[in-house]
Amino acid sequence: MADWFDSRRSQVLAKNGMVATSQPVAASTGLRILMEGGNAVDACVGMAAVLAVVEPVSTGLCGDLFALVWMDRERKVRALNGSGRAPAAANIDELLQQGVTRIPVHSPYAVSVPGTVDGWQKLIDAYGTMSLPDLLQPAIGYAEEGFGVTAVISKQWEAAIPVLMQYPSGEELLIDGRAPREGDTMRLPGMAKVLRDVADGGPDAFYRSPLAKHIAEYVQECGGWLAPEDLASHTSTWDEPISTDYRGYTCWQCPPNGSGMSVLMGLNIAENFDIAGLGFQTPDTYHHLIESMRLSYADALRYVADPAKVRIPLDQLLSKDYASKRASLVSADKAMAEAPSGDFNLGSDTVYITAVDGQGNACSFINSVYEGFGTGMVVPGTNMCLHNRGSLFSLDPNHLNVLEPGKRPYHTIIPGMVTRGDDLWLSYGVMGAFQQPQGQLQVLCNLIDFGLDPQAALNALRFSIQLGRGVVVEEGLPLTTIQDLGRRGHNLATLGGYQRVIFGGGQVIARDPETGLLRGGSEPRKDGAALGW
Repeated sequence: MADWFDSRRSQVLAKNGMVATSQPVAASTGLRILMEGGNAVDACVGMAAVLAVVEPVSTGLCGDLFALVWMDRERKVRALNGSGRAPAAANIDELLQQGVTRIPVHSPYAVSVPGTVDGWQKLIDAYGTMSLPDLLQPAIGYAEEGFGVTAVISKQWEAAIPVLMQYPSGEELLIDGRAPREGDTMRLPGMAKVLRDVADGGPDAFYRSPLAKHIAEYVQECGGWLAPEDLASHTSTWDEPISTDYRGYTCWQCPPNGSGMSVLMGLNIAENFDIAGLGFQTPDTYHHLIESMRLSYADALRYVADPAKVRIPLDQLLSKDYASKRASLVSADKAMAEAPSGDFNLGSDTVYITAVDGQGNACSFINSVYEGFGTGMVVPGTNMCLHNRGSLFSLDPNHLNVLEPGKRPYHTIIPGMVTRGDDLWLSYGVMGAFQQPQGQLQVLCNLIDFGLDPQAALNALRFSIQLGRGVVVEEGLPLTTIQDLGRRGHNLATLGGYQRVIFGGGQVIARDPETGLLRGGSEPRKDGAALGW
């Protein structure tokens, strides 16, 4: 199985525009949009719609999205939060009285309002040059006429059969009770109809319509809280992005309720160490990056929540002084027994998409139903799975991220951007639930500390901190490195073959501000592609 992973890819070069995402048919859609005069935002929305059809394990119209946008004329990064909120009827006491201590991931209680469709429209309204109906046509075509299922998606689909079989309507996403195999043609006529309705009626056809009533009634029939009024009142928000400087590069993330601050905290801690001097993929570098991320996660899991509902000490968490104190907890030769969070006085599955057009505009875009097929609840007749982001709420009444009506939950999906001075340098992301922040940290260090090109930065072996369960490393890491890390106290396991998808799915486009040359890379652990012209 090791040969399955070995990447022979080199970086892609282009000057007129570039796209990168996890499915070639989606990437080709984005490239065609750019070649026909659309911009980076148009391309990302068009690709996202296609991925909702061809990669329904990971994304869909009943998911959420986040995006960072750079418009060259504005010379600044903007952040769109397209995540939904908990239903107005959400009731923590109802769950606690049942003896539930954590919201079940495949239950109707995990359903929050899907934010995707409104997010698409908000992006286009602000920065697009094409209409939503035009951008949805390729997705409609794939849903109606069918698409070929790729190897990685087939395996993920097969693994998720138990999730789909929990509810009768899950059969809509199976072929005679089985997952589609590699090379099978899959058609999703119900989703095609929803896409056509949205093309004709815009977001109202999703949020304020018979479809909205149908979605809510289905959730309530299964025992959940979602109501038509929750869908009708949904709106995306434009937020101020957050950032930190890492060795002269300004790294940007969406603010909470997204967990992008964990990337920035990890970078701030890692900056206290001479990562380049420690060496590429050495035991010392692995150790210091693992410890930096463990400390970052400790704070993210405590403090990431909806800032519209609670106060988050962002300035303190992202300060260099705080990072220096956190870095002092890292021993050079011994892993922390436990990574503590700071203390302040407060008074599985995703798709990542990026595009940079010939004018230097960029969009870094993530769309997700969270875990494979989300809740597994397929809205009857639509081929659409409801996401399970609500499962990330806490049921601890004293936690910042506690379940409340109208509140946005902790989100793992985090698009990234990097600027140098007043210029865009990088539009990138690494999908994969809690792998995203640590995947981004490793890719950024590969690019900045070690000077790798985008494809080489993605090809490099990665680690994956499994919260509460140690660290997984990729097959191919030298045994001496694994033994060295073990001696330092890291609880390690090794994975190879198709299991490498747990290490994330990244896409990277870098832009040279002087020449306009675009350099791109696409995740070798996935089916995707970076394409340019």
